Amino acid sequence: MLFDAIRGNLTMTQAIMAVLASLVIIFLVLPLHEWAHGITANALGDRTAKYSGRLSLNPISHIDPFGAVCILLFGFGWAKPVPVNPNNFKHPKIGMAVTAAAGPISNLVAAFVGALIYNALCVFYYGGSLEAYIYDTGVISYVTLFLSYYISINITLAVFNLIPIPPLDGSKVLFVCLPARITNVIYRYEQYFIIIIYALVFLGVLTGPLYYVTRAVSNGIEWLAMLPFSPFR
Repeated sequence: MLFDAIRGNLTMTQAIMAVLASLVIIFLVLPLHEWAHGITANALGDRTAKYSGRLSLNPISHIDPFGAVCILLFGFGWAKPVPVNPNNFKHPKIGMAVTAAAGPISNLVAAFVGALIYNALCVFYYGGSLEAYIYDTGVISYVTLFLSYYISINITLAVFNLIPIPPLDGSKVLFVCLPARITNVIYRYEQYFIIIIYALVFLGVLTGPLYYVTRAVSNGIEWLAMLPFSPFR
């Protein structure tokens, strides 16, 4: 995001829309992501998030300053993890996996909703005309640009959080397939994995792989979001 602007890869308008989309993600969607973790855990029998005051959409309860800065700079980051105690689940590993998956799924749902609005504008406002879309300089052109960044960041967040490295959500999903003795060791050294993630982010190691995976997921969401508008094309 801002890194692209600093490198001169974005126009001023694109940079502003990218920052606005990032701020919406930070203050609205990340709280939804963490709330999804908490409400899922609560439904499966773990009340830890509820007793910790994290069953809330208040961004102050969820924002991690460093993770928020990463979203502004790179387009992917994280919030403050919702506390979950898997021992409260009837089936701890499965409960933890479902709870972990709820966060990225919320991002994909948010991206899908954004894609529906984007496609509605393209079909009904621009009449499906690519030329009208490209040369439009009105307010709607800014809205569609904002939505394109909003969709992209949400998908990137979902993919990023599904990386199977602790403490990201993907590791909890992966743990379903691992024996307890291994997962216990991983949990014990989780703080070191956080350092590894920070290093991978700032060294740009994740940029390439994330791009290809998010592109594939984006294509799928774009296709699904276009289905309701197929009769009008």
